[in-house]
Amino acid sequence: MVEGGIAKPDKTEFSECWKTTWKTPYIMRLSLSAGIGGLLFGYDTGVISGALLYIREDFQQVEKKTWLQEVIVSMAVAGAIFGAAFGGWINDRFGRKPSILVADILFFVGAIVMALAPAPWMIIIGRIFVGLGVGMASMTAPLYISEASPARIRGALVSTNGLLITGGQFLSYLINLAFTHAPGTWRWMLGVAGLPAVVQFFFMLSLPESPRWLYRRNKVEEARSILEKIYPANEVESELIALRTSIEAEKADEQAIGDNFIAKMKGALSNVVVRRGPYAGVTVQVAQQFSGINTVMYYSPTIVQFAGFASNKTALALSLITSGLNAVGSIVSMAFVDRYGRRRMMIVSMFGIISCLVILSIVFFQAASHAPKISQLESTHFATNATCPSFLSASNPTSWNCMSCLKAECAFCANGANEYSPGACLAKTSDLETLCHGQHRTWFKDGCPSKFGFLAVVFLGLYIISYSPGMGTVPWIVNSEIYPLKYRGIGGGIAAVFNWVCNLIVSLTFLTLTKALGSSGTFLLFAGYCVIGLVFIYWFVPETKGLQFEEVEKMLKSGYKPLAFKTKSTRGENQSA
Repeated sequence: MVEGGIAKPDKTEFSECWKTTWKTPYIMRLSLSAGIGGLLFGYDTGVISGALLYIREDFQQVEKKTWLQEVIVSMAVAGAIFGAAFGGWINDRFGRKPSILVADILFFVGAIVMALAPAPWMIIIGRIFVGLGVGMASMTAPLYISEASPARIRGALVSTNGLLITGGQFLSYLINLAFTHAPGTWRWMLGVAGLPAVVQFFFMLSLPESPRWLYRRNKVEEARSILEKIYPANEVESELIALRTSIEAEKADEQAIGDNFIAKMKGALSNVVVRRGPYAGVTVQVAQQFSGINTVMYYSPTIVQFAGFASNKTALALSLITSGLNAVGSIVSMAFVDRYGRRRMMIVSMFGIISCLVILSIVFFQAASHAPKISQLESTHFATNATCPSFLSASNPTSWNCMSCLKAECAFCANGANEYSPGACLAKTSDLETLCHGQHRTWFKDGCPSKFGFLAVVFLGLYIISYSPGMGTVPWIVNSEIYPLKYRGIGGGIAAVFNWVCNLIVSLTFLTLTKALGSSGTFLLFAGYCVIGLVFIYWFVPETKGLQFEEVEKMLKSGYKPLAFKTKSTRGENQSA
């Protein structure tokens, strides 16, 4: 862990960062080379949203089995959980640099396996490899950057990793859009991730190990030679002294509480201050995931198709907006989080998220209610055996609309004159899809033609604008500040595990939920989760803006209560809510 924790950047720090890296390009080379890991992290978590549309077209079993689509998406998250744990061990045992190199190998192997996959099971294996790389990169890249950066610009440089993650997600949507008409579509989308991994691998071979890790391994002269490239000559000795002091304190803590996981856990759970830290840290991480953000990042084009945009290319183009807004929101957060505070930004963010999810639920409900009717004449226009079997055997087929057709695992072929007019309910086969397109009609298999579709995209964008500056970035800042120094690693690790596990639960169940509850019911369910998350944030998460670690410990020791529930005697003693 970095001395003093992870710094948060401000305007002064960014201007200082620009001046320092201009004078010492070596620092920027270190940061950007390691930051490619963040780019890969973002790319590999975002690219599947578009690739899934075309994987479904190539493999009928994926098209027909919702759970298989969920597994393909979520296995990267499952791999990331183990990758983070494995990466932590490699970081401590072999160093930050080997961990990044191993992550690159995993990224490259995963990309090649997916690009060449002859069957869905091989795509899943590739996603697991990529997930292991994502887990390792998610913790190693910011750690390496922070330990190889001058303290005065550390926050600004570490924040570039977060920007590269959202930038990688945006890039994945651009790549998806670029390959929509290329032979092999999804194979190129997934395989392109191998290129940045190769670039980073060779860049990292020429870069040094983290000076902090070297010093801890008693390789003092090697650490000194790296610090001499990073700091001005007159600052090197003072940095070595600070490094020695920090590592000695860290080793003393390990002797006091033990240096293995079980000993640290026992020490943490026996300490009331440490126990209260995870109340806040875990709360914000769970609330972040159950706001439903990764349903949007992993399934955004599919959600757009639920809204009535049948074309894969159109769905990808509209999804690009949400990804771009997410990247912009990260920049907004960096500008305002130290001005308005962590707690306030999360609470405002949650109100915005809840409002957008409720409105999205209403929009999707209205879209389903006003879906085009099914015409008996249109349905038999193609041939009797082409009509959806469930429609033919229905007791009251005149009550059917497009949504009824899709729920019966069939597809809707829109009316040629007006797609909002009654259309045909047909068996969902590739031959009938081709026949439908051949008559210049639109084929709908995930959503129905709707005049409300544009509203869904607008409020999806507003949802991202509400989420990104607050719940998108602030939970990670809270987790870097809320734990006592010697328990920060274990506390942050517990919260990160909760984050990844909740991410896995959400990504593994989203399509199943939409099938069972409909898009409207699913978004309303996430709104309900957010209401619960808002209550927990209000009760358990204190404001840490501008507080020293000692002040945070003191606040946790006395117990945190929101301002409205404090007695008059304690209001003046604690940080206001």
